[in-house]
Amino acid sequence: FSNPRGIKGVSCLGRCKGEQACATRCFAEFGSEDLNNWLSCTIEENECVKVPKNVDNSAEEVGYGSALKKFDPSTLVGKWYKTDGLNPNYDLFPCQTNTFDFSDDSKKELDMGIFLRVSRPEEYGGGFWDNNLKEHMIVDASMPEMPNPTGRTMHTEGKMYGLKFEENWFILGESNGEKDVPPFKLVAYKGHTLQGNYEGAFVYAKEPIIPSAAIPAVKEAAAKAGLDFNKFTRIDNACPIGDSLNDASADTGTSTKDWINLVVGEGGVIDWISPGWRGEYK
Repeated sequence: FSNPRGIKGVSCLGRCKGEQACATRCFAEFGSEDLNNWLSCTIEENECVKVPKNVDNSAEEVGYGSALKKFDPSTLVGKWYKTDGLNPNYDLFPCQTNTFDFSDDSKKELDMGIFLRVSRPEEYGGGFWDNNLKEHMIVDASMPEMPNPTGRTMHTEGKMYGLKFEENWFILGESNGEKDVPPFKLVAYKGHTLQGNYEGAFVYAKEPIIPSAAIPAVKEAAAKAGLDFNKFTRIDNACPIGDSLNDASADTGTSTKDWINLVVGEGGVIDWISPGWRGEYK
């Protein structure tokens, strides 16, 4: 709370009421290590903010019978585009790429780099923020000696935006480019945070738009898992050139203007307490 950026981040999250896409926009605009640490401290470590206890996470432990029994993680190394997704809260942000590299020589763990853009609504001026995140994946498929009751291919856990999460990944289908089927991976996931359970699915391809020659194989793999590919949404990977709205030095509390803007500026305290006070809704 020593600078306007942190206060705006907290007030922005308060307006989201737990809605994930809204919260992601708040972190894109106001996110910082200070905000992450504050959320971890108040919600998880000291429980200043009460959240539901004993949430039923049993749905996360139900896997997919059609998930690949054998998976070579080396086929995932490199850069992939997310081209189509199922869950609008997690999968459909524009301009998504993931990169994978082995964490060590054992080739049983992967470091994943995540890039995505978060759009600012046109009514607030448009534009976008660039997000760069990292996750660490444990490849269960490379450790057949370990118990794996869900049949998950990989799993990850850690903190995202200051809060703990756990997530199981299932590779439902893939092509390595053989038999005239362009490379793809069809991934389903199930996870939970303090906000509750979530799940979804998405397609990786080596091109911004999945090649049409791969779609029949994707549809077949999805159907075997009880998913309908026709319900997936195409992700906008056009990535138009332009300057992002990211500004690490903004709202650092180094000037009187920062604090005045916190009170009367767009998204400031008065906007939160009395929306439309400028008369824009008349």
